Amino acid sequence: MVDDLRGVIHQAPLFSPETPYGKAMSVRMTSTGNCGWFSDRSGYRYVDTHPNGAAWPDIPASVLAIWHRLASNERDPDCCLINYYGEGARMGLHQDKDEADFDWPVVSISLGDDALFRAGNTARGGKTESLWLRSGDVMVMGGAARLTYHGVDRTRFKSSALLPKGGRINLTLRVVT
Repeated sequence: MVDDLRGVIHQAPLFSPETPYGKAMSVRMTSTGNCGWFSDRSGYRYVDTHPNGAAWPDIPASVLAIWHRLASNERDPDCCLINYYGEGARMGLHQDKDEADFDWPVVSISLGDDALFRAGNTARGGKTESLWLRSGDVMVMGGAARLTYHGVDRTRFKSSALLPKGGRINLTLRVVT
């Protein structure tokens, strides 16, 4: 799967988006599939092309196999967002709510360094719980958990030997339309 992702990143290089508030995100990202997730001062959204103008590459078969096993054989995801967490990168609490239909789950695949994942409620505030995600862990956020606030507080940089230079790759597969 990592070799498949290297091919994807060669076609659609990782980029550093900014939030609508003008702050640079610490996570670098790219996407595969019919559309890709994007953020800038205009807001969060899905777009048809990579920032370099090229179409997003197809979702690799090795990644689709996990979707088919855990989510659906009836419909493929529209997007596989690829987040790369280097040393010190994190992701604040957020909801995955830019999709048109929340009946489909979000399938998350962790590769590389350990990450402290935190999840809360469907509304901001309140109690949260944390757990360490390790390379190879797969999480399905569906049903009532589909709109749960979640994020990554930190990674244990170089805790895994999967990526020679360290870091964490998180893949999130989702139906957008």
